[in-house]
Amino acid sequence: MFGKRKKQVVGCDIGSSAIKLVELKPSKSGEFQLVHAASAALSPEAIVDGAIMDSSLVVEALSHLIAENNIKSSSFGTSLSGHSVIIKRIQLPAMSEAELAESIQWEAEQYIPFDINDVNLDYVVLDSSTDDSMDALLVAVKKDRVADFTSVLVQAGKEPVLVDVDVFALQNAYEVNYGVPEETVALVNIGASVMNINVIDHGASVFWRDVAFGGNQYTEAIQQEFNLARDDAERLKLGERVGEHSVQNVLGVVNSVSEDLAAELQKTIDFFVATSAVDRLEKLVLAGGGAQVLSLGDVLKERFQVDVEVMNPFRNIRYSESDFDPEWINRNAPGMSVAVGLAVRTVGDGK
Repeated sequence: MFGKRKKQVVGCDIGSSAIKLVELKPSKSGEFQLVHAASAALSPEAIVDGAIMDSSLVVEALSHLIAENNIKSSSFGTSLSGHSVIIKRIQLPAMSEAELAESIQWEAEQYIPFDINDVNLDYVVLDSSTDDSMDALLVAVKKDRVADFTSVLVQAGKEPVLVDVDVFALQNAYEVNYGVPEETVALVNIGASVMNINVIDHGASVFWRDVAFGGNQYTEAIQQEFNLARDDAERLKLGERVGEHSVQNVLGVVNSVSEDLAAELQKTIDFFVATSAVDRLEKLVLAGGGAQVLSLGDVLKERFQVDVEVMNPFRNIRYSESDFDPEWINRNAPGMSVAVGLAVRTVGDGK
């Protein structure tokens, strides 16, 4: 979203439960080669509701991850989501690029619920609806939230050259690996505390929402039901056996939370369908660490009666099995989606 010079970046997804790093190298054929892929867990108190509460914990985890993986590139990109991010598709009177650049701040004031001086603003012209009007995508992010996340990168010795939004990073990761969808697809990134939703209709991103629901709900429900440590609950929700607790023991608790997640997603999809020209959703694509929760895909398929698949952001990215353990890649892939979507970016590409 923000940047000065064209350069490939290291994708750095700073989530509420983990930091994920991905570095890619483009080839002349247009493919990408995986250079680095790594993640490190964060203490639950480090980031709460998308806000950095203890920057020292985040800086320490990020610095360790960078050193451990010997990441030399100084150019890092990160992304944000949640209440500090506003995305709007707006209709404007037809005007030139120069006129729009001059008037966008005034136009944005009508749509942004924050003081316009407190946000970083970006936009892209989508198309001309008629000869008299034009559509633009408006993105506003609170300056203090941008400063918090870029400061972490600086303190870890890196230069923040790009700030994006999670839903668009997710879309980039999907399109690089699966192509531009020719149907109506909802990309659903299930993080620890937030679920990012991006509906793409025949290649055009048309609806975005962040919902305060994520993997933490599963972990807390399992902890409460079985009186377990957090790490054990995390393993159980992904289908691993922990001591005397089997998949069958935990399935009822997990499915109950999945029904709650499905209900939240249903509200969002129903609102989208009611306010757009699209009649129905044709596919759900899950990403994020929560995508691999036990039986979640089955619950969503039953609820929405559409195809449900888990995104593999490394599907079209080449890597050497001598450098990367395929088992680690497969296990961690969905949670690396936003980081991959950042890593395919170059500064100044305007995507």
